[in-house]
Amino acid sequence: MANLTDGTWDSLPVKLDDNILQTLKELGFTHMTPVQSACIPLFLGNKDVAAEAVTGSGKTLSFVIPMIELLLKREEKLKKMQVGALVITPTRELALQISEVVDTFLKRFSQFQILLIGGTNPIEDVKKFKAQANIVVATPGRLEDMFRRKGEGLDMASYVKSLDVLVLDEADRLLDMGFEALNTILSYLPKQRRTGLFSATQTQEVEKLVRAGLRNPVRITVKEKGVADSHTQKTPSRLANFYTCRPEDKFNNLVAFLRQHKHGKNLVFFTCACVDYYSRALETLIKKVNVQCIHGKMKNKRNKIFANFRTLKGILVCTDVMARGIDIPEVNWVIQYDPPSSAAFVHRCGRTARIGNQGNALVFLLPMEESYVNFLSINQKCPLEKMSPINDVVDVLPKVKAMALADRAIFERGMRAYVSYVQAYSKHECSLIFRVKLDFASLAHGFALLRLPKMPELRGKTFPEFIETDVDIDTIKYKDKNREKQRRKMMEEQRNQLKTCPGNKGFVKHQAWSKQKNKKERKKNRAAKRKHDK
Repeated sequence: MANLTDGTWDSLPVKLDDNILQTLKELGFTHMTPVQSACIPLFLGNKDVAAEAVTGSGKTLSFVIPMIELLLKREEKLKKMQVGALVITPTRELALQISEVVDTFLKRFSQFQILLIGGTNPIEDVKKFKAQANIVVATPGRLEDMFRRKGEGLDMASYVKSLDVLVLDEADRLLDMGFEALNTILSYLPKQRRTGLFSATQTQEVEKLVRAGLRNPVRITVKEKGVADSHTQKTPSRLANFYTCRPEDKFNNLVAFLRQHKHGKNLVFFTCACVDYYSRALETLIKKVNVQCIHGKMKNKRNKIFANFRTLKGILVCTDVMARGIDIPEVNWVIQYDPPSSAAFVHRCGRTARIGNQGNALVFLLPMEESYVNFLSINQKCPLEKMSPINDVVDVLPKVKAMALADRAIFERGMRAYVSYVQAYSKHECSLIFRVKLDFASLAHGFALLRLPKMPELRGKTFPEFIETDVDIDTIKYKDKNREKQRRKMMEEQRNQLKTCPGNKGFVKHQAWSKQKNKKERKKNRAAKRKHDK
């Protein structure tokens, strides 16, 4: 068990229910972490709590235990569809994880049920709610939708009038998703309630939410014991943040590193489009390893992939949908292929070294990005240590190009990944560090592209150092026969249209965006001239 302790459960000023204590004992939680020791007594003492604690410090039990305890001690027991406790969290994965924790404790209390809202059929959610729902764990979008379903015999506004406890988990991420949905939900909730706000980072937006949704809250900032810079460090004390500077051959280094650590459990963070592309490449290049991918645009697959990876070893290629609060046991390495936003860096790293356990994090940086190290150390209190060069690096890019030539789907994913990377880079929040001064040709080589995409950032530029494939791109087929059949049909329709309308001035296939824009500008200028002549 973790050494991050701060008292036993029996030392709490308020005695917990015997069934809760028994469950904690069965789970092996003999001691409280500092955040639990600080928050639980306040919650049980009917105080609102705004807690900031390093990621992986045990925040979930800090609100689950007092939440259940407060409902058990209600003078008037909750009826079938009366909601006594509500937990709002940003992602489906986190909602599922929290609901599992709550369900573990509720097994001994048949009068309480847990309703997970998010990522399921809303009609089915309505049916489950009508069956029994005293505790609700929800994502904000789906919960707001439930409040609007009055025509289906569900009057959520009346069901939450008995609410005793509201928990906003990963509050800063909730606000990133938009305050409107959250504000709508808060407007339905009774003012007389206990509210807990939990996050690893407290932003100005979170402060606004504290003032709007909490009544005289007790502010808690919990740091780990034994950390030399404990008043500032925001990542777990046992987490080693290494960094290494590499040029355009980052992917070769990534493959070599994962091959050397393939017997563990590793998370690799990319942008959404890069997840689709690189997960397929890693699946081919790293043999005998379970490689899965997950991102926010997936629908029904996400819950299954998340559940599988929690129990299996392997590589999970993912986006920031896996960065917040997700507790995956025994993660050995968190690898960040690109430098993320500052707050995301803290949360991503927190997927390893949780609750005092050992863990490692690696971020790949280009030579021009080294100032990011100082930025993280000063602004985010995340000290990084340089990592020695990765051994046995081989060039795997020809194999990735061969994959793209063999399947048009891979070719298109690579193009989208490149565009996504460049655009994300240009919009990075650390704009002083990440100005768009990329070596586009070397980057394209690192992405194993067959040709450069047409995009605004490349307009008017030539790259003689990038050698495009001499293969006609139109001849690359989809491995999926149905997709290939549809593509050929569409190409035939386009050819026929050009034959029947040779003077067609519409969009021409493969025409550069710059030419399209110039054509629009000339048309606009002609219209302005005609208007002036009148």
